[in-house]
Amino acid sequence: MGIPININDLLNSNIIESSRIEYKADYNPSEIIRTICAFANDIDNMGGGYIIVGVEEKDGCPVFPVKGIEKSRIDDILKKLHNHCHFIEPLYQPVVEPILFQDKWVIVIWVSGGFGRPYKAPREVTGNQSTKHYYIRKFSSTVIADSNEEKELFYVSSDIPFDDRENLAADVSDLSISLMQDHLKEIGSDLYELSLSRDSLSVARDLQLVAGSNEYLKPRNVGLLMFSNKIDTYFRNARIEIVDIPDSTGEGMTEKVFRGPIQHQLRMALEYIRSYVISEKVFKLDDKAEAMRVFNYPFKAVEEILSNAVYHRSYQVQEPITVRITKECMEITSFPGFDRSITDSKIKEYDFRARIYRNRRIGDFLKELHLIEGRNTGFPTALKALEDNGSDRFRIDMDSDRKYLSVIIPVHGSFLPQKNKNNEFEMKICNVLHNKEMTITEISRALGYKGITRKIRLAIDRMTMEGTITKSISGGDIVYRCMRKP
Repeated sequence: MGIPININDLLNSNIIESSRIEYKADYNPSEIIRTICAFANDIDNMGGGYIIVGVEEKDGCPVFPVKGIEKSRIDDILKKLHNHCHFIEPLYQPVVEPILFQDKWVIVIWVSGGFGRPYKAPREVTGNQSTKHYYIRKFSSTVIADSNEEKELFYVSSDIPFDDRENLAADVSDLSISLMQDHLKEIGSDLYELSLSRDSLSVARDLQLVAGSNEYLKPRNVGLLMFSNKIDTYFRNARIEIVDIPDSTGEGMTEKVFRGPIQHQLRMALEYIRSYVISEKVFKLDDKAEAMRVFNYPFKAVEEILSNAVYHRSYQVQEPITVRITKECMEITSFPGFDRSITDSKIKEYDFRARIYRNRRIGDFLKELHLIEGRNTGFPTALKALEDNGSDRFRIDMDSDRKYLSVIIPVHGSFLPQKNKNNEFEMKICNVLHNKEMTITEISRALGYKGITRKIRLAIDRMTMEGTITKSISGGDIVYRCMRKP
């Protein structure tokens, strides 16, 4: 079994978060066994991690050129590592592969979240050790779990994430070798060339897509969701539906349905939205040489929110992901809602950091394909994209039982129907400007902003062009006055 990730991406942390990678200049058995134990415990359900032996580290980053390991030592290190792993209780054996990188040999140890967790290991593996500890990862460090963390570790260990479970109703033959090979080729894995001369089961083992005894092997759910052409057979309604409703009466409504492996669904749905939904407007401003461009929906925000829906939805719930588009907004709905580790108060503060992940394996594969970013970065990225576009923030709609989650992205104000253009935000500007002259900086502060945002600048420019407010010079500054009664 080999490592299903490109070594360049791994060493440069292009896909895997740096907190999930440990660099070791040489083989230090005690440190490495403790780190294997911590990654295998995977208390945050992030998918374990990687240990790279033969690479020095400085401030959490690899030092180039890499130090490397003498080729003559590799066999001995692999034998010692295999024996030292017997100090882990219950027994855990990671995937280990020597790799030639820039003419130097390094040893990559891939530690996925273990099915037998929680695991414990001794501080040292060089002598007789009776006391063993539960090790976990905290940020980029391996530490002994305290009493509360032990309780949490036992809690998360009691339930294997759904995507990592074996599917007893399916067969290994349901996995498509061509889909697996396409994935390895796209991510630039060294396993791609090997996969061309191997059978489907061998490639599936390399990707850890099968589980069970040799006489009763079954595909894992992540394998069926991402590398099978029979996804509808085992996951009814695991699809994305896009409904465009240009009129409240339903006239002219169109519907598109995207099926197949979930990464293909996501890409096709995003491409459809980019091509047929996203619109752009260009405003030529009198006091600026460069035109201002805005979109009805910034694509980056849509991409992040829809990708998060594919990543975090429950594939046990027999409901599709829906994208509903009206004149006023785009609403992306998935099932269920946020995990309970995200409190109601945090949701109100737009702080969506989760402690528990439903689909850690799906997340890893989507990161390798650059379809999602690192943990807890999707919604902040979407918020920034909306702000840069001058759009309002998205809204969250979720029932009290958290059975569903709808993320509502408002259309940019300049794309609203003519009768709705004088929206609430522009009314607020008129209210602070009535019977007084103010600079744009003063308007921003009166509205509660620390500085001039793109949204304010665009709204004022649009209102000036429409004659809603007037612009003049006073004391060398540009000032505005509202001509409409509040």
